[in-house]
Amino acid sequence: MREHLLDTLEIGKPLPPAVRSAVRVPYALRRVPASRWHTLLPRRDPPQVGDVALARVESIGKNMALDLASGRRCKLHNGDLIGAVFGHRYATLQFEGYARSDGDRCDLLSGGGLCGQVASKHDTMPEPTRLRIAGALGDESGQPLRLQNFTVRERGGAGVERPRIAVVVGTSMDSGKTHTALSVIQGLERRGTAVAGIKLTGTAAGTDTLAMLDAGACVALDFVDGGLPSTYRCTLGELLDLYRRLVDHAAAEGADWVVVEIADGVIQGETAALLASARFVSSVTAWLLAANDALGALGAVGLLRHKGLVPLAISGMVSRSALGRREVEAATQIPCVPAAELQAGALNAKLLAAAPPHGLRAVSGEYTAIAAAE
Repeated sequence: MREHLLDTLEIGKPLPPAVRSAVRVPYALRRVPASRWHTLLPRRDPPQVGDVALARVESIGKNMALDLASGRRCKLHNGDLIGAVFGHRYATLQFEGYARSDGDRCDLLSGGGLCGQVASKHDTMPEPTRLRIAGALGDESGQPLRLQNFTVRERGGAGVERPRIAVVVGTSMDSGKTHTALSVIQGLERRGTAVAGIKLTGTAAGTDTLAMLDAGACVALDFVDGGLPSTYRCTLGELLDLYRRLVDHAAAEGADWVVVEIADGVIQGETAALLASARFVSSVTAWLLAANDALGALGAVGLLRHKGLVPLAISGMVSRSALGRREVEAATQIPCVPAAELQAGALNAKLLAAAPPHGLRAVSGEYTAIAAAE
């Protein structure tokens, strides 16, 4: 049945009910209502970041499953129809990919539904899952669906208390940043603090925000909520606008603290741009570093100190070893704290001590003093 569904499609015509019910909706498209998936349109050539497409799985490669918008992970099969969104990917341990296609063929760049063409891959990675593009997806008026048109609404405004911001950076991909962020969220939540989680940069993946909610976050957001399928190749201006939108939304939801995870390592392009931004850095209450090993921690701490930034603590993969923790502390003079201690609140006192005094609020993403009369 699935093999023949594409034969029922016509460009410019509404999607048949059998097709609409068969399409797997990935995490990256979770903000696009199913009611808007109405018309099949000609695919744009070349595709642009944020273009939403209908595709058929042609061959299974690295991504054998898809993170669905519902939060479930489903196994993929040849012939499956999936929604996908074009974007770029930067993953040193997986794929380098771009929002491109070869005619109606492209690759599945991530399990979250990002598609494009692989430019390079880690030596250990299998070939990507291959897709055939049936066409672009359009709404009931025939307008193409684009991820940028589906975001959380602006929530800023005068009188909104600015939450404190703890930022987790890392030495590289898979250094333990997400687990460190989750552990800090859990530690703060256990003391009764309303804490939000934000995955500011990276590639759409359903497990991260769901895990933040599981750790006790009152709200969990990522760049998809800002209309981006990934953040590779975003300008600094785009990243700062995204940051403001997501933090303002978390503040409006009542968060007193926001734990922000930034993807990849401190030398990756978008991460380095944020760390060099006075506007971003001045908004951060506390920094944490996740590292794979002591040497990586030493190098990252040196780069951060050169920018005037000193992490409150180091965690991540290296913190799982008592010897590793001792190496880190001897080399950096910064505490190395394992996840279990973060979850128990070991860093809470230092985070609270680093927080700015009351009487500071957010205006356009920056601190401003409140008049004494208030």
